[in-house]
Amino acid sequence: IALENALGMVNGILVPGGFGMRGVEGKVRIVKYAREMNKPFLGICLGLQCLVIDYARNVCGMRGANSTEFDDETAYPVIDLLPEQKKIKNMGGTMRLGNWPCRLEARSLARKIYAKDIIEERHRHRYEVNPKYIKALTSKGLVFSGKSPKGKLMEIAEISNHPFFIGTQFHPEFTSRPLAPNPIFYHFIKSSLENL
Repeated sequence: IALENALGMVNGILVPGGFGMRGVEGKVRIVKYAREMNKPFLGICLGLQCLVIDYARNVCGMRGANSTEFDDETAYPVIDLLPEQKKIKNMGGTMRLGNWPCRLEARSLARKIYAKDIIEERHRHRYEVNPKYIKALTSKGLVFSGKSPKGKLMEIAEISNHPFFIGTQFHPEFTSRPLAPNPIFYHFIKSSLENL
């Protein structure tokens, strides 16, 4: 199916979290489509990782860039376990779980959405943006607008020359309620409605 036929009429695209490689290449193609067609996009957890994979491959020229979860021999492991996680033998021990603080960059979409310097969001993941590739990604325009307080972990990625294109490593659905959605959902839906 051509993506234009499948997605041409949608007003916004959300790629949710998940584990395993099933459907990942399709998700990466959908991220690329949203980026190139200026469709409002929100990536959650694996969705952020697909955003980074697309950007590395198609903007930074890192052919075959991937996550080591899906290809442990990729030449460009832009998503990987952190070095200290690789030593842990118990798989559950490599999960980043629970509520963690995130520092937001000034003048970013993330700061506009949350209207705060620091937010706390809930996590459930093993893989992270590989610190070795942050400079290459940011030199081509990817903005890591949310980071752990010490700046080591990339929590939010966005691009500025797009109506709404953002991914979170955390799970904003965990802090949403029927009448009190997480601000990122409110702004994603608002942007999608403006794209009618």
